[in-house]
Amino acid sequence: MIKYKLTCKNCKRSFDSWFSSSNDYEKLKKLKFINCQNCNSLKVEKSIMAPNVLNSKKKSDLIKKNNFTKIKNKLKKYQKFIKNNFEYVGENFPHEARSIHYENKKKSKGIYGKATSKEVKNLKAEGIDTEVIPWLDDNEN
Repeated sequence: MIKYKLTCKNCKRSFDSWFSSSNDYEKLKKLKFINCQNCNSLKVEKSIMAPNVLNSKKKSDLIKKNNFTKIKNKLKKYQKFIKNNFEYVGENFPHEARSIHYENKKKSKGIYGKATSKEVKNLKAEGIDTEVIPWLDDNEN
């Protein structure tokens, strides 16, 4: 389907009309089946019009970017909460987690830090409850 803006040469009115194809428009024009809706004149011509094209790639990119921004902002919010309410133990996280679990070494705050996926797997196998949260560096945009 194609939509054309048509203009009557007689009364100068414009109107839109749909056609199956540009060839279909040409056939109907040649057979004098296209007339003005206002004055019934056959002096109707196509006007220049810009196509209304939606670039789905750009739209989907924009949606992805918006979703990424929302997720990134949510992660930053979680990080802020963690930084304000937990103690950072860095690379010592597996050791500190075991100390708390096995030695009942109480801390005034929970802990957070760095651990490899193998270390996290081992902690969980030992019954030590841990969570992995994606972490954004402070200097990331």
